[in-house]
Amino acid sequence: MLRSLPRDRPLPWWRWPLASMRISRRIAPGPCPCRKEPRPRPSPPEFMFKRILIANRGEIALRVIRTAREMGIECVAVYSEADAQALHTRMAHVAVPLGGMLPSESYLDMDKILKAAKDTGAEAIHPGYGFLSENSVFAGKVKAAGLAWIGPPQGAIETMGDKIVSRRAMKAAGVPMVPGLVDPVDDVAMAVRDAEDIGYPIAIKAAAGGGGKGIRIVREPSEMESAFRTASGEAVAAFGDGRLYLERYLDSPRHIEVQVMFDNHGHGVHYFERECSIQRRHQKLVEEAPSVVLDEALRAEIGEIALRAGRAVDYEGAGTVEFLWSAGEVFFLEMNTRLQVEHPVTEMITGVDLVREQLRVAAGEPLGYEQKDLSINGHSIEVRVNAENPFSGFLPSTGKLHNLRAPGGPWVRLDTCMYRGLEVGLQYDPMLGKLIVWGADRDQAIQRMIRAIQEMNVGGVHTGLPAALQVLEHPRFVSGDIDTHFLESLTIESPKEYEGLAAVAAAIYRHKKMNRSALAPAAGSRAGWSARSRSETTSYVQRAGMESL
Repeated sequence: MLRSLPRDRPLPWWRWPLASMRISRRIAPGPCPCRKEPRPRPSPPEFMFKRILIANRGEIALRVIRTAREMGIECVAVYSEADAQALHTRMAHVAVPLGGMLPSESYLDMDKILKAAKDTGAEAIHPGYGFLSENSVFAGKVKAAGLAWIGPPQGAIETMGDKIVSRRAMKAAGVPMVPGLVDPVDDVAMAVRDAEDIGYPIAIKAAAGGGGKGIRIVREPSEMESAFRTASGEAVAAFGDGRLYLERYLDSPRHIEVQVMFDNHGHGVHYFERECSIQRRHQKLVEEAPSVVLDEALRAEIGEIALRAGRAVDYEGAGTVEFLWSAGEVFFLEMNTRLQVEHPVTEMITGVDLVREQLRVAAGEPLGYEQKDLSINGHSIEVRVNAENPFSGFLPSTGKLHNLRAPGGPWVRLDTCMYRGLEVGLQYDPMLGKLIVWGADRDQAIQRMIRAIQEMNVGGVHTGLPAALQVLEHPRFVSGDIDTHFLESLTIESPKEYEGLAAVAAAIYRHKKMNRSALAPAAGSRAGWSARSRSETTSYVQRAGMESL
């Protein structure tokens, strides 16, 4: 018979894993800026989940766990063989092994995740982002299993997940669109004819696309055949769907997105915009809020457009409506039906915990406040800490983290899954964490982020932080004169004056490491704290009979 952990109180602090506590103290973000709450704190809910399962890994799993703990909600973590020592398995009340080294064998296995939720008595599933977070089939299976889905309705995910269907829905709702087609093109000949009507340059996009996959830019008819075939093949490989559509390609746009939240009582609000123009191959590196290019009138307009887009698909929960800004106009790009990686910058300027709002809404609570109760305070910037080498074309970087120095100081926040000894491989997304700062204005936020990056050290792998530092110090970024091609226009080079110093430092490090290993060969072992921190959850999992998962 399945035994449950006590539900009348959260796990006491003295039983928390020691290593996780140590890391948490070092990287804990500073408090939000002193300011009044944007709304009165809601009264205790009549119903709230007692236990939820987080169907994800890394920093987003930790992010959800932290808010859930503050709300008195117990958390169930799941993990693959590669994540057996991951921090999210220690911060959770229960950790369930899924087995396998690959995502397809663990975090993408719907049946294993649903079984873990049922066996541990979880009442709801939070998908995080990535993996199954925008999978409408999984959302449907969660609901069919009698569990709450901490995300939007299945129908909204299906509509917004198909770029052609979403364009039709948005056009019908009166949302401004980039000039282009609302129906897929069948072949190259049709694409050439339609492109003449739309006007070059043309963006060929995958109907089921995302993350920059299945996109090709065509500037003249002679390039269409090759680009069409390449985009179709990439779309089939990535999404199993080769349908393509065409739209006008905007040469120097800005990427601006709006965070929205809807409850299931017919109410919705937006938490203003984020600027995400610093990106490479459609992968973001630096995000900020608010955008310097929007005045108050356009900010209100784009917010209302985002809410209109959500209402058109009967949206519930957290979502992000993405736009392209060009010459003072905004055009709908897509809607991400999940929490975004860059959500912390919105939290920093509004004082709203978006994960808390997700949990409240999923439990059936009304939002309890209106748009007029929200306001922007200051400026926030986020930099993604990716395991990649910016001096070698941003190639993935692998290795074992042997050092971690986290930045601190006022209004500096680090959301991360890093710890000393972490093995960084190629199985998962290269993002190791996110560095977030707040400032009273944009200039202060930029200077604070520069200082935080200079203070941070991740030893064992390359990260994209040097590239972010060059962006932040560039005059065009400081002045706000950026677009989505800005990062790709930069030449990211290692500072020549530091190469000799770096070589000397590396030699000293290797020498000291060999000496430490010779004197204390077992000093680097993590077996002790690993066993200690996992003793209770492991015994619980065994009692529950879940070794075979």
